[in-house]
Amino acid sequence: MLRKLSYSTLFLVIAALIVLDFGWLHYGAIVDQRFGDVLQRQLAQSRPASKDIVIIDIDQKSLEEMNEKAESGSWPWPRSIHGEMVQYIAAQNPQAIVFDILFNEPDTFRPEHDQILQESIADLKNVYFPYQKLPDGDGKKLGELPKSLGILPNASANKEARATLLLPNVIQQDKWQGGLINFNADSDGIGRYYLANANVDGWLIPSLPERLARDFNWPVHDAERTRLNWQTGRQHIPFSDIYLAANSEQSNRPSNEFTNKIVLIGTAAPGLQDLRPTSMGQLYPGVEILATAIDNRKHGDWLREIQRIYFMLLALTLCGLLAWGFAVNLNTMTLAAGMLGITLLAALSMWLGLKQTYFLPLASAMAWAWAYFWVAALVSYLAEKATREHAIALFSRFLDSRVVGELIASGEIDLNKPAEAREITVLFSDIRGFTTLSESHDAAYIVQLLNRYFTLQVEIIFKHGGTLDKFIGDAIMAFWGAPANDPEHARHAIEAALEMSQALEKFKLELKDLNANFDVGIGIHTGSAVVGFIGSASRLDYTVIGDTVNLSSRIEGLTKDKARILVSDSTRAACAEHFNFIEHGSHSVKGREQAVHLFEPQEKTQ
Repeated sequence: MLRKLSYSTLFLVIAALIVLDFGWLHYGAIVDQRFGDVLQRQLAQSRPASKDIVIIDIDQKSLEEMNEKAESGSWPWPRSIHGEMVQYIAAQNPQAIVFDILFNEPDTFRPEHDQILQESIADLKNVYFPYQKLPDGDGKKLGELPKSLGILPNASANKEARATLLLPNVIQQDKWQGGLINFNADSDGIGRYYLANANVDGWLIPSLPERLARDFNWPVHDAERTRLNWQTGRQHIPFSDIYLAANSEQSNRPSNEFTNKIVLIGTAAPGLQDLRPTSMGQLYPGVEILATAIDNRKHGDWLREIQRIYFMLLALTLCGLLAWGFAVNLNTMTLAAGMLGITLLAALSMWLGLKQTYFLPLASAMAWAWAYFWVAALVSYLAEKATREHAIALFSRFLDSRVVGELIASGEIDLNKPAEAREITVLFSDIRGFTTLSESHDAAYIVQLLNRYFTLQVEIIFKHGGTLDKFIGDAIMAFWGAPANDPEHARHAIEAALEMSQALEKFKLELKDLNANFDVGIGIHTGSAVVGFIGSASRLDYTVIGDTVNLSSRIEGLTKDKARILVSDSTRAACAEHFNFIEHGSHSVKGREQAVHLFEPQEKTQ
């Protein structure tokens, strides 16, 4: 009952934490995100990037090759280099040319190169430039910024709203069309989303992908940010390859390789430090993040997120089922196997959801269920351990402590098992002449003598698999057949009695100087008796009750002047082939109408 209560209490605690997680605090969302990262990395291998979005990559190769050119030199290159690149690409009629490079600071040492860039884009309408939003400061009034930035007010926009923006000041303001490229990281620093619009007091500042989506009428996305659906295999062309082709008399590159495509110009070179931690890795090129966001917006295949609150019921249901399973004592391995199957099903659901552009946050629900399982399993283990230790301590009074653990492990000893009727063999052993010995010697010496005798006899009982019931004065009561099932309990009881008799002879040698008539009588009977824990709530004893106990005691009383060991006919019949028996006739016993036929067992001679 206490164990069931502990599982219920644990469920209530976990349930409260689940409600807080899914309803308000979302501290378990990191589990969904991290497991989603693993699945997305795997799935991205089978999701090729679209061929209509290409990256002209300022990679390490380009930096090294351009460094050798007099007109470019080391990074940062003169803006005229980018102007020449734009003119070469624009000649092939791309859908858009998108820079992932900030042009916020004019080149004060080479202003003529900035002028060349301005001239190169003067007649183009499909060139997009990035800008960034800095942490809130004074900044400029958003309503006063050029319309070319694409910043739009909503109905509740604050006319005095300000924002600090790194704008493309190198070029003329009417060509500032573009959007934000701010890195959007989660609480763990990992980038999984791309900003759609930054809302500043009702003013919507678009990201670069959002600006392209507006201008080219791509699928509408109303959320503040877009969950990226990662891809692999995007075409990267070294910047230097295109630049050299543009400045050669006979280019070996196709004349239409950028026609109707979106061309991104950015960097993946490690030294230029545009590498970010994302679901795809810790050092992922910023230009590839931008390309993925643009690709997702263009094709409408970004990930749609299902709100976590809808999966709270799943977490509560699983924890409730586990609480029930532990309470009714289902096998822990069975519960673990069930949880493993459900977890694999949840992982498969998340995988299939991702393939259909849905992100299902199932991982945290499974994490809560596993948390309940492991805590409940620990509670179960500790309860079982305490029960086992209690049982060992309790039964070590009655059985050989070396076999108690084996019996508990096999389930033959169960503290919760009610008393039951079983076929057993009961042995009573009483000392003859002990009263005379007690009267003529010191009490302390007699107790020491009696303890040594009992120790000797109990060891023999345990050796033959018997259960010690109790000491009654100078008598011993033991039985065979419980708690361990023993089909040969009668045989083992007689073997113990014969060895007890032999041990007595050795013990009597210690009493030569006491001049005492010291002997024992042993009575054994086989029959049905009630076996189990009997007593009050505060004091229980593992014992046997019934006529079988009474009769074995009466038989022990008949051993005087007949034989040291006497057994009933039922005991003899149960193991007749293992011993020789001397008949001692029928005798009347108190409390029984029918006479008892008694036999003296002896070891069989070969």
